[in-house]
Amino acid sequence: MKIPSGQIRQSQILTTFGPGAMVDLPNDSIIIGGLNHWWGDKVRIYEERLEERVVAILGLEPGSVVALYAPPVDTQDPSAPRTGITVFTFPTWFVAQDDGIWKAPSGKEYRTRPLIPSGRLVKGKYFNSEKKKKPVVPVRFVQACANGHISDINWSAFVHNNLDTKCRGLLWLDESGSGNDFAEIFVRCDTCKARRPLADATVPYSKVLGRCLGDRPWLGPAAKELCISKDDRPLYNRLLVRSASNAYFAQVLSVISLPDSDSQLREAVNLVYEDFLQYAEDLNDLRKERKKQKVGNALNGLTDEAVWTEIQRRKDGNSHDTPKSIKQVEIETLLASPDEVGEDVAEGDFYARARNLDQLNSLLATRIERIILVYRLREVIAQVGFTRFEAAMPDIEGELVDINVRRAALDIDPTWVPAIDNRGEGVFIAFQKQAIDEWQKKPTVQKRGEELYRGFEKWRNTRGIAQDKAKFPGLPYIMLHSLSHLLITAVSLDCGYAASAIRERIYAGDSGYGILLYTGTSGNDGTLGGLVQVGQRIESLLMDALELGRLCSNDPVCAQHEPESEAEDRLLHGSACHGCLLIAETSCEQRNDFLDRALVINTVNGNDAAFFPDEF
Repeated sequence: MKIPSGQIRQSQILTTFGPGAMVDLPNDSIIIGGLNHWWGDKVRIYEERLEERVVAILGLEPGSVVALYAPPVDTQDPSAPRTGITVFTFPTWFVAQDDGIWKAPSGKEYRTRPLIPSGRLVKGKYFNSEKKKKPVVPVRFVQACANGHISDINWSAFVHNNLDTKCRGLLWLDESGSGNDFAEIFVRCDTCKARRPLADATVPYSKVLGRCLGDRPWLGPAAKELCISKDDRPLYNRLLVRSASNAYFAQVLSVISLPDSDSQLREAVNLVYEDFLQYAEDLNDLRKERKKQKVGNALNGLTDEAVWTEIQRRKDGNSHDTPKSIKQVEIETLLASPDEVGEDVAEGDFYARARNLDQLNSLLATRIERIILVYRLREVIAQVGFTRFEAAMPDIEGELVDINVRRAALDIDPTWVPAIDNRGEGVFIAFQKQAIDEWQKKPTVQKRGEELYRGFEKWRNTRGIAQDKAKFPGLPYIMLHSLSHLLITAVSLDCGYAASAIRERIYAGDSGYGILLYTGTSGNDGTLGGLVQVGQRIESLLMDALELGRLCSNDPVCAQHEPESEAEDRLLHGSACHGCLLIAETSCEQRNDFLDRALVINTVNGNDAAFFPDEF
């Protein structure tokens, strides 16, 4: 059996090295094959809510089935069936390690090397004019479009500025300095002496690299599709450095596997509705019916009010409610967690208990509604596609929103998507709706909100994003998001968890306000019980977090940053920088956007828009 070219962890496949991603191997550059090139037994992962969202995101007909499977794992048995992921060589142009010096007419000297297509190589080597064998390395530059298509640059057409050129002379790559300045990188033809700077391909909205032909090499060498923009216009290629951070952004959806209280309620009522409950006219009738053994057994654990609400819904003809968002189901279930009755953790994917709040100080008692210790949780993450150049922005409900880029497909006709499930623990802090509503009414808070909104609008306009494609998340979300980052830092410093091992989910909708910190991770972090223990004294760490947010090492520059300032591209930030709020992007659900510590605690700028006052 052929030895695999390399190995990647399952979690990395979903986030960094999924289908369509380019990977550097010791001697090659490859692109990860699509789902039609994955081989071996795959383990099915079940999570109905996530499957439904995947179907909706992929634009399939309601009722379609898209299964979740874990990426195939390697086997050490040489006689076992083939398993793994097929990869393809990409790019197929190479730079020969045959250095020379080329002197320009101006007298400036350039390091020059042959630029060779794979067809001119012999057993992976380049033979120069002296018949000496030289190694090659993949060229750093490729072309891609906003739809995620990617292909080799037509180097001959580029250097001759002519897509129909007949010249097939040997091409050279001339570089000066460190090789990072595109204005100092030239492509040169040895035959006709044509020479062109690579900087020509970096001009925004230029058509230098030609129209995109819809190449999808991750689905197979000949895989193509019609490439047009969202308004049915042709798209043109853009220069892309294959190892750059904007070459691949995985689009993932995640769900915390929680019992849906509404689902349990509907199933219980289903058992006795036709024979008993449909005749109930009011709560008193319902209570009489519950005295019957069959009804009482079916509705065990459910309140009269909840059952009566379900009966009324059915009598009003609302047989199918509008589907709840993923986060709405999660926060409703978290808020419904019973009071703590002990430390015996039941079996299952989810187990949470509310903590006693008698020890809260007066400041926190007027702002915190509940603290939930999540002893056990399961997070399921699925990849639904990827983008290039820009990442798709998630809204506050975690739904993916394509902006100036379009999601590229993982398969020609997807019937399944890759997924992983992680086990962990967490702590959930629910905040009082009344306290947040009163905070939002303060004139100083509204003024700060207007400043943040102007920055958001300028960000949207400068990128040409339609108003209906990106919405301002609102001040409660930004405040809770900023507080979450401060709390992650405080918890990490206290309990020893790596900050990158702690993840966040922010809830800021009609169902309530809250922060869930959890350690769903495939590593050792997250299974040691540390976050639950931290949750027993989370109030002290919350006070530490507020102290961390009061002063930044970059103040006063950080505190005085104006979101709409054009001096730096920080239009989605208020008082936020690497010295205070920015954390590992793997921990943040918004890629470190929509942050402002001035909404959490008063800074040296003194705008008086903080949710927590100075006296704490």
